Amino acid sequence: MASNNGSNQALIPQAREALNRFKMEAASEVGVTLKQGYNGDLTSRQAGSIGGQMVKKMIAQVENSLAGGSINGMQ
Repeated sequence: MASNNGSNQALIPQAREALNRFKMEAASEVGVTLKQGYNGDLTSRQAGSIGGQMVKKMIAQVENSLAGGSINGMQ
């Protein structure tokens, strides 16, 4: 079982920039403007909309991979 030590570190540190771009894209799609850096002034509704959009996009990507017979490029 994975332990949660309360850190907010990416499992793959090199992925942080890609995740930030993904978050910005999702925010744009739901009409929320994010700025670089701190965004603590977002409402819970706005933050939830961004997170929900990110999850939808990730699920769609995995479904597409599975429909093609592969996941992570593996058969």
